[in-house]
This record gives sequence, structure tokens and C-alpha cells, in this order.
Amino acid sequence: MELILNVLVVALGLAMLYFGAEWLVKGSINISNRLKISQLVIGLTVVAFGTSTPELAVSVSSALQGFSDVALGNVVGSNIVNIGIILGISAIITPIAVSKSTIRKEIPIMIGSAILLAAVIFDGKIDFLDGVILIAGIVGFLVFSYKSSKKEADIETIKSTTILTQKRFLTKSLTLVGIGLILLTIGSFLTVENSVTIAKSLGVSELVIGLTLVAVGTSLPELITSIVAARKGHSDLSIGNIVGSNIFNIFAIVGIASMIAGIQVNDKVIIDIIVMIAFSVVLIPIMRSGFKISRIEGIMLVGGYLAYITILLYR
Repeated sequence: MELILNVLVVALGLAMLYFGAEWLVKGSINISNRLKISQLVIGLTVVAFGTSTPELAVSVSSALQGFSDVALGNVVGSNIVNIGIILGISAIITPIAVSKSTIRKEIPIMIGSAILLAAVIFDGKIDFLDGVILIAGIVGFLVFSYKSSKKEADIETIKSTTILTQKRFLTKSLTLVGIGLILLTIGSFLTVENSVTIAKSLGVSELVIGLTLVAVGTSLPELITSIVAARKGHSDLSIGNIVGSNIFNIFAIVGIASMIAGIQVNDKVIIDIIVMIAFSVVLIPIMRSGFKISRIEGIMLVGGYLAYITILLYR
């Protein structure tokens, strides 16, 4: 009976994720159009940071309770899931166009954040000072994104007679985004909590749970949001959501968790960090081939992730 209840709650969580993603995408697109800011910038910031809320809550909570494997494994696993599963499935549904600026700017930042994480775990722990360095990274990324949006925006050209209408429109759009994020967060927690309960009853290890079930579960907001965005033809929003989430996960989530409680590093996770870097680097040649991610390339990404999970479970 308890297992049936867990399954029903997971189904409820997935339904909340779907509707939350629908409203988040709709509100974000409205904001992008009204403020004349590119969908990529909105995806890299508002959508990416919002959909990473579950990872933040899980990692900080795990660090406070001393579950360092879950705290770090959640972030590393989520980043691998974001590229292998989320970007892969999104491309399979609808080939995703990629701009040259994304390959030249945002992808290298994502790769750099992954390499920085590998550097700070060298001494076997991520302490307060490491956290400060990582937080400095997210501040720098936010400044970079803000300057990019300022270059693309031309807000001053909006006539004063339209300001009141604009404010009302933005209020409605921000409300949609807020409700969408709330549904995504609650839905993710319901799904993750019940999935982990089932896994623990089957005797699955803490690290594997962090790298798989918790990682996939907390990445569900990114998954559903990216699929919805891709299906509606908003490829920049889909790409921005994934790249921005990966950057936020490392800089902000690991940074905050390590500053609050510190994270002890399990040597086994080093292999997974290398896999995360490999998935990030492989995006460059994939994206440069016709400046899009085709269905075949999407299948390759998903296949790569499934191979990783097979090896992980065997290991």
C-alpha cells in the first residue's frame, strides 16, 4: 500500500512539473518580448536559476545533515543529466538551433565552471574559501549576462504612453513565472522524496542515489521546461535553461553549500566530474556542426548518458 501511495505522489509531482513548465515558459517568453531581451539571456538567468531551485535546496540540506555524497553528487549528476538526457531528449523532439555567440561565450563559461570544480576538490574537501571563489564566479556570470542584455535591449525607445501597459503586462508575466516556479519546485520535491524512499528500501547506496535518482529528480524542472520550450520552437530558451542551470549548479549551489557547512569529497566522484567535463566539452563540436543539435546527435547524447549510468551502477 505504501509503495502504491509513493507512485501516486510521484504522478502528482510530474503533473505539477508539466503545468509549472508551461506557465514558466509562457511568462518568460512574454518578458523577453516585452523588454526586448533575447530568449537566451532569459533562459540563462531567470529560467535557469529558477529551475535549479530544487538542486539548491537538496544540496544545502544534505550538506547541513552531513550527507556530502548527496550534496555534491546531486550537482554533478544533475549537470550530466542536463546535457545527456535533457538536451538530448529536447533535440530528439525538435532539432535545436544554436547561435554562434552561445558556442563562443556561454559554453566555455560552463566548461570553465566544471574545470574550476575539479580544481577546488583537489584537497579532498570544498571549504568556506572554495565557496567564496565559486560564489565570485556566479556574480561574474550575472554581471556578464546583465551587460549582454543591456547590449540587446533598447528600453528607452518605448514611448512613455505605453509604460503603464508595460507594467501591467510585466506583472501578469512575472506572476506566471512565479506560479510556474512554485509548481516546479513542489512537484520536484514530491517526485524526488518518494523516488528516494523507494530506492532506499531496495538498498541503493547514497552516492548512487545522489548521482541518479536525486540528480534526475531535481533536474525534472529543467527537463520539462526545456522540452516545452523546444516543442514551442523557443530553442534559445531551451539551450539557455540547460547551460545556465549547469553554471548555477556549480557556482551558486556548491558555493553556498560549502560556505554553510563544507563538503567532504568522496574520491569516487572524481570520475563523475571527469564525465561531466567530457559531456560539456563534446557539446562544442556537436553545436558547431551546422549550428544546431540534430535528432541523431540528441540520440547520441542520450546514449552516452545511458552508457554512463550502466557503468555507474556496475561500478
